[in-house]
Amino acid sequence: MPSTLVRPADRYSPLYFLASLGAGGLAVTFFMYLFFWVAHPGQPVPVFEDVARAFAGGGLLTRGMIVIAYLGIAILSFYNIKLLIWNIAQYRRLKGTAQWQELTSTNAESQLLAMPLALAMSVNVGFVIGMAFVPRMWSVVEYLFPLALIAFGLIGVLALRQLGDFLGRVLTKGGVFDVTAHNSFAQLLPTFALAMVAVGFAAPSSMSTLPLTAGISLVGSTFFGVAAMVYGVVAAITGINSMLHYGTSRESGPTLMVVIPIMTVLGIMFLRQEHGMHVTFGAETAAVETLVFLSRLMAVQVVFLLLGFVVMNRQGYWGQYIFGTENSAGAYALVCPGVALSVMLHFWLNKGLVAAGLIDKFSPAFWAISALAVAIQFVMVWFVFHLNRRHFGRPRGSQAVPAE
Repeated sequence: MPSTLVRPADRYSPLYFLASLGAGGLAVTFFMYLFFWVAHPGQPVPVFEDVARAFAGGGLLTRGMIVIAYLGIAILSFYNIKLLIWNIAQYRRLKGTAQWQELTSTNAESQLLAMPLALAMSVNVGFVIGMAFVPRMWSVVEYLFPLALIAFGLIGVLALRQLGDFLGRVLTKGGVFDVTAHNSFAQLLPTFALAMVAVGFAAPSSMSTLPLTAGISLVGSTFFGVAAMVYGVVAAITGINSMLHYGTSRESGPTLMVVIPIMTVLGIMFLRQEHGMHVTFGAETAAVETLVFLSRLMAVQVVFLLLGFVVMNRQGYWGQYIFGTENSAGAYALVCPGVALSVMLHFWLNKGLVAAGLIDKFSPAFWAISALAVAIQFVMVWFVFHLNRRHFGRPRGSQAVPAE
């Protein structure tokens, strides 16, 4: 009987949650325009009223920037939510099947952490939508912060439960963890998930005026951030050891760059905590300290960016999974480093170089660095839609996957 052609996404993997994650991250990159280029006196982030005022009083370039930002946020938030709903439905169908039993009996069980990772990103996207599109949101924001803490707390519990199931299995049953298949940074996915919960948990600490809310945010985000770092150190060291012995898994090559988004997410968590400690609790941090801190994070990111490119180029990953005939859900992991670099450049420039007085805001040097961040962002926008066509589009010849 002839096989039926199906889309690559019809062979479901929890890694497809990364498709939702990537779209959500790109929505946040468009909010960076508003965050750093629109004045927002009276609160630490721009809201609808600030943008409306800038649009009404700005010139053609300002209005064009705002229109692009709003289109980017709206379109990519739509894809973020759409792909999240699709993934949750597919995830529920997967549970209890033979494929589920196989998944949860191998190293790949940690892929399940892609779900809380995507959920946490979608909560962040929800706040971006609220700030950009909802009038007078700031008047009720103190009521929203406890709800956000509850949401991130529940997502954090889900992540810890999934991670506990995985570690409980591999640490109590000898021989069930395949060290030869640990030759990548795939096991850093739980670190990424916990870090995303941490940065979301940290948001109220930088924006709330209530000491109790800010304090809970500081403590909760510190817990999840430290948990992410502890797990990440162990997973990275053991992963490098396995890669040195067995080489890097070709299909998991993109995981070498997962350190880049982890650095950005944890970096923003620390900045949010720092701002909250300064505004609410009177702690002081010099601008040059923030510059050096962000520069150190960027140095780590550049190192792993170069490492990832070296390995993936030598293995021919691009020709096989990005532009060739084979498909891998793990390719969506390549969106995260680009998004993270774009966001980190904005923070490094504005919270580092400008705040320390090394570059004047809106100077030629300012726009040159901003242009680099925007260029990376638009490459990632193209890349997301390229992957979506390959994985979710209509089956086409050699790119189709025969149904079993």
